[in-house]
Parts: sequence; structure tokens; C-alpha cells
Amino acid sequence: MKKNSLKCCKVVADLALKVTTFNVNSACIFIVHQPKLPKGAEKLRKFK
Repeated sequence: MKKNSLKCCKVVADLALKVTTFNVNSACIFIVHQPKLPKGAEKLRKFK
């Protein structure tokens, strides 16, 4: 049971990293609706 829980947590963490990376490298077409980024998310940018 503990193995399944650990595996599930790893999947959720990986998904969160991928979503954050996608969010950092994209912009909303509506400037007002751009969400705030968490601290440290700037490190995941592919451009400056």
C-alpha cells in the first residue's frame, strides 16, 4: 500500500513540475488575467 502511495505522489509531483514549466513559458492573451508565478519558477524559463 505504501508503494502505491509513493508512486502516486511522484506522479503528482512530476505533473506539477510540467504544468509549472508550461505556465512559465507561456503568456495569457489577456494581460489582466496572467496568474502570479510561485517563487523559483523563473528558473524554468527557456527565454529571458
